[in-house]
Amino acid sequence: MDLGIRGKRALVCASSKGLGRGCAEALAEVGVDLVMNARGAEALEAAAAEIRARHQVSVTTVAADITTEAGRAAVLAEGPFDILVTNAGGPPPGLWSDWGREDFIKALDANMLTPIALMQAVLPGMMAQGWGRVVNITSVSVKSPVPVLGLSNSARAGLTGFVAGTSRQVAGKGVTINNLLPGIHATDRAIALDSAVVKARGITMEQAIEERAATIPAGRYGTAAEFGAACAFLCSQHAGFIVGQNVLLDGGATNATL
Repeated sequence: MDLGIRGKRALVCASSKGLGRGCAEALAEVGVDLVMNARGAEALEAAAAEIRARHQVSVTTVAADITTEAGRAAVLAEGPFDILVTNAGGPPPGLWSDWGREDFIKALDANMLTPIALMQAVLPGMMAQGWGRVVNITSVSVKSPVPVLGLSNSARAGLTGFVAGTSRQVAGKGVTINNLLPGIHATDRAIALDSAVVKARGITMEQAIEERAATIPAGRYGTAAEFGAACAFLCSQHAGFIVGQNVLLDGGATNATL
C-alpha cells in the first residue's frame, strides 16, 4: 500500500533504538525524510547512517535530551515538520511508597509535559498548511495500569487526557493526533523490566522472558518493526479519519472488550 507521505518531513524522538527506531525505519521506508533525536550521539549517528543507506532519504540528527527546554529548542530549530512522533524513556519501576514529589515531577516532565510542549510548537504550522500527523508513543498502562509503573501510569494518563481534547480541536484543519500504546516489545525497556524480575526472584533472564511471554495471547514479545509499521500507517494519508485514539499494540495482553 502506498501511504501517500513520500517527501513529507518527520521528527521522531528517541529514535536511535527501540520503538522510536522502529518508527523512524518505517517512515523512511515509505519515503519520509527524517529528523532523528536521541541523547547519545554515537548511537544516533550510527542509526541515521544505516537508515540513509537503506532507504535513500534525508536524515538530520540532533543529539539532545528532548525532555529539557534546550533539547527541545535544538530539535525544533530543524523544523517545520509534517509529522511528529513523540517518545521518551519511561520512568523506573517501584512501589507507591518509593516516590516523592520530585520523582513525579521528573516523570511528568518526560512523559507528559515534553510531548505536550512539542505538540504546542508544531501544531500551528501543521494547521496552517492543512495537514499534519502526530503520534505519541505512550504505554499499555493507560488502558490497564501496571502496578509497579505508577509513575508511568500517572504521567501517561495526563498526556492521554490532553490528546483527547486537543485532537478534536485540530482535526478540522487536517491534523490528526493519536496515541500508540505498546505492551511488551523486544527493546531495552523490556530488558530493564525483566532484569528487575530476575533480581527480585532469583530466576534466569530466559525464565523471566518465558513467564512474561506466557501472559501474552500472541505468545511472544512485539517487535520494533511491527510497531513502526503501525506508526507509519497512522501518519499516512489513509488515516485522516482516525482522531484521538489510543491504539493498543500488546499482543492481546490487555483483557478488555473495549
